[in-house]
Amino acid sequence: MDMREVYVVAGSFVGFQLFFSCVSPVLSSNFTQGYGKLPPHKLNDWNSRLVSTVHALIVGLFCLYILWYDDAVNEDPVWGDPNMVKLNVAITCGYLFYDLVLLACNWSTMGDIFFVCHHLAALYAYGFVLTRGVLPYFANFRLISELSTPFVNQRWFFEALAYPRTHPLVVANGVAMAVVFFLVRIAVMPPYWAKVFGTFGTPAFERLGLAAQVAWIVSCVCLDILNTIWMYKITRGCYKVITGKLRGGKVDSKKSNYINNHTD
Repeated sequence: MDMREVYVVAGSFVGFQLFFSCVSPVLSSNFTQGYGKLPPHKLNDWNSRLVSTVHALIVGLFCLYILWYDDAVNEDPVWGDPNMVKLNVAITCGYLFYDLVLLACNWSTMGDIFFVCHHLAALYAYGFVLTRGVLPYFANFRLISELSTPFVNQRWFFEALAYPRTHPLVVANGVAMAVVFFLVRIAVMPPYWAKVFGTFGTPAFERLGLAAQVAWIVSCVCLDILNTIWMYKITRGCYKVITGKLRGGKVDSKKSNYINNHTD
């Protein structure tokens, strides 16, 4: 790993921590009075989700830029010039380290072993990109899923501020979340896996070695299984909210939760 990536990881870690501690409280309290009325544990969750949204927008938009304009990565998805992708991945790694520290410091209220496992697995997989510069196209492509995170977090913000499930803004965000989640996590599966299968048996694929091959394929399969399960839950919850709105009835908030997702 080059020193540039080390600095980006460290800088992202510090930057996200400062945003959580200093920027989010000021920004949120000026934006909505409801922020100051939240209990302490929800304030931490609020700030962490705002950081999550900022990270998702930075990484997601950077990901689209690379997919559209980085010819070297698109022409050679396994061994193409990884410089821009490594920068994007380094930002994400800095965020993952920040979030692991946050979870550890607030384990009684925010701790979740699932997210610890998720973050550690992601760091392991992205480690191959940062240290060996392999699979730049595929690593970057997976980050497009971050574009659904702001809508997931916004659903939690509405819930924390006690917006009713049938409020037009809640319904609109729920529909947008379902559509974007489908586009960036489900609809992209066929072209992604077509690209993956296209590398099998090639010299570039063999050159990766077994460790990188296993980390790549296994992590992708697990993520896509989770995304499919989450898509089902989101669709079911969205359907219940929309039908409840149309019927003018109440929606059980416990049964209509789309997804309990802390980060992405």
